[in-house]
Parts: sequence; C-alpha cells; structure tokens
Amino acid sequence: MASNRFAEIDFLRGIAILLMAFYHIFYDIGVFGFLSFSTNSGLWLLLSRFTASLFVLIAGISLTLSYNHTTDPTFRKFFFRGLFIFSVGLFITLVTWLLVGQGAILFGILHLIGLSIILGYFFLRYVKVNFFTLGVLLIVFGIALSTQRFDFPWLLWLGFTPSAMYSLDYVPLLPWFGVFLIGMEFGTAFYANGKRQFSLPKLFSTLSNSFVSFLGQHSLAIYLLHQPIIMLLLYAFGFVHLPPILP
Repeated sequence: MASNRFAEIDFLRGIAILLMAFYHIFYDIGVFGFLSFSTNSGLWLLLSRFTASLFVLIAGISLTLSYNHTTDPTFRKFFFRGLFIFSVGLFITLVTWLLVGQGAILFGILHLIGLSIILGYFFLRYVKVNFFTLGVLLIVFGIALSTQRFDFPWLLWLGFTPSAMYSLDYVPLLPWFGVFLIGMEFGTAFYANGKRQFSLPKLFSTLSNSFVSFLGQHSLAIYLLHQPIIMLLLYAFGFVHLPPILP
C-alpha cells in the first residue's frame, strides 16, 4: 500500500461502503419493489444518516491527509479534484433524471464532497479557526434550516429546501459541510503533518490487506457501480421492477 494511505481510513471507508450497499438493497425494494415499506424513518433513517456522515467525515480527514502529503498544496490541484467528484455527481444527476424524472438527485453526497473539498482547501490554507466548533455550529444551523421550506430552487445546494422538492438523495452544504469540517479537525488532530499520532492495536495490522479495506480503496468506483448491480440482482430475483425508461 502506498505510504500516504492509512489502513484504518480505508477500512472505515469500506465499512461505509458495506453499510451503503445494505441500506440501498432495502431502499430499492421499498422504492422500486413490490413490498410496501419505507426506509425514510426510524432505524433505516438513522442508518442512512450514519452512513452519509461516515463518508463525509472520512472525506474531511482525507483532505487534510492529502494537503499535508502533497508537495504542491496549490488551489489548482484541490480545485480539480473537487471539480472531478462534483462532475461525477452531475453525471448521477443526469442518470437519475433520465431514469426516474421527478426524484432525480440534484445535490447528493458526491456534489457535497466535491464542493466541500474546494471550500475545505481555503479553510486549511487561510482560515485559522477550530474546525470542530465551526462544524457543530453549521450542523445546528443546517438542521434548523432543514425544517423550513422555500419558494425558490436556486439555493437548494446550500440547504434552502424548495417546498415542492423530492429527491432520492439530498445532502446540502448545510448541515453537511459541518460534518466535513469536523472530519478536517480529526485529520488535523490525529494525523498532524500527515503522520498518525496514535498507535494501532496489533489486531489492525492486517487491515490494509482485508476485503473491507479493498472496498475503501476503490470507493468511488464501487459507489457508481453498486446501484446498477443491486438493481439488476433484485430484478433477476423478482424483488423490484425496473424504472420506466428501462426495458
């Protein structure tokens, strides 16, 4: 494994991938399937929020690791990295719009992470604040904002939810950039100067070679592929019907 990778980060990201896949199996059955139940409340909702939080938290930690390891910490590098992930999010927007129309993912987790990488660079470079405290404040404000509805759509990316909006996945900047900032605080505290500031138990010495860590090392590709694979498998076994655009 490359020297600038940390086994525990890949492992945690792999755990998030497994949780995401597990949740989406039942989410797809509930939305596209023949069984009547919802994953938008109760323990299912908690699982969804926990999984998304884990992804965003790790993304914040990873930004600090990348910033500390690079020999060229210029805005250009991090801008294009964030832009690439945001562009993949736009691809998801297009695909979901073609497949389901209303309910398309207008600002999902990839949009959020891509934009957060760009914004997070400025915080690392220029803003000397406690990221944890600011993150908590943004989360509190974002949760309060999420209880309101607005008659305009152009700030939905920020967290101003339009009154008639429905989306399969909605992860706006508020409150989720607050989670990203907390991840940056963890990265700064526990991986200062790009070096682990704690010792891993011997049990974790094989993490880098585990299947879960493999998933974490290829998280973006798996994120893009897991839903089509899950849908096709569920369709093959008769648990779901395909969206209207598909045969």
